[in-house]
Amino acid sequence: MLALIIVAALVIWLLLAILGFVVKGLFWLAVIGIVLFLVTVGFGAVKRSSLRR
Repeated sequence: MLALIIVAALVIWLLLAILGFVVKGLFWLAVIGIVLFLVTVGFGAVKRSSLRR
């Protein structure tokens, strides 16, 4: 269940980043999308490594 939520968040952040680059003047949206994407990837990596132990 947690993996599904993380994947959904990654897709949403990626779409925000792409939308920010496509729409002129919404560069801040791309920056927020990229930052949230990286945070979600980091959270997923930490959560996955803690579940292996």
